[in-house]
Amino acid sequence: EWITSLLLMKFLEEFCIAYQNNQTIYGISAKDIFNRVTIYLVPMVNPDGVTLLTDPSFKNTSAYQKCFSISQAYPDIPFPDGWKANINGVDLNLQFPAGWETAKKIKYKQGFTKPAPRDFVGASPLTEPESLAIYNFTCSHNFRLVIAYHTQGQEIYWNFQDICPFEGYDIGLKFAQISGYHLANVPYNSSFAGFKDWFLLNYNKPGFTIEAGIGKSPLPLSQFDQIYQDNIGILLLATII
Repeated sequence: EWITSLLLMKFLEEFCIAYQNNQTIYGISAKDIFNRVTIYLVPMVNPDGVTLLTDPSFKNTSAYQKCFSISQAYPDIPFPDGWKANINGVDLNLQFPAGWETAKKIKYKQGFTKPAPRDFVGASPLTEPESLAIYNFTCSHNFRLVIAYHTQGQEIYWNFQDICPFEGYDIGLKFAQISGYHLANVPYNSSFAGFKDWFLLNYNKPGFTIEAGIGKSPLPLSQFDQIYQDNIGILLLATII
């Protein structure tokens, strides 16, 4: 799902250029946003997993061999293209303390009972350095709202079970209108232990998971321009809403 890293870096680049040149971006003054809002971007939560997929030289490392060995227990998941876990075979978006035990039961029933290319929840919440870093980073800031980018499906997830702040649905509708994406409920088997789930549960503030693009991950770079055009409005609207 690494194409979302390019999305955030492209947004940052265009925002900085607009600010430097006293211009607007998507019709909004970059300097006005800069003077009123603090934006935090974490462009890549799983750098080891992305390196596994994108760097040919990684094949010569012991970490690659470790992942390859893990993948052999899951022959139906192509390697490395089907890999979305971290280097330890833990799915980072199943690591947060929001229905983690339920997520574990679901994923164990599906056969993910040990390190895997995807869908293994780990031994307990927040065992992995990447998920713990995001958890601690969030706890140390007073965020107005959060957006977690994934691929794919062109959908916006806005709630956790029956938990959502009153304005969360309204903001989600505006995100859907400006992007053309569909505001949706997460399928039950994927609706626990994610970052957005924990943020909603812990803070009762708007939190969203956005599934960018359409097709089978990893999405081709040929989709990037459309993904960016679909999502630039969301990223800017989030700063002023």
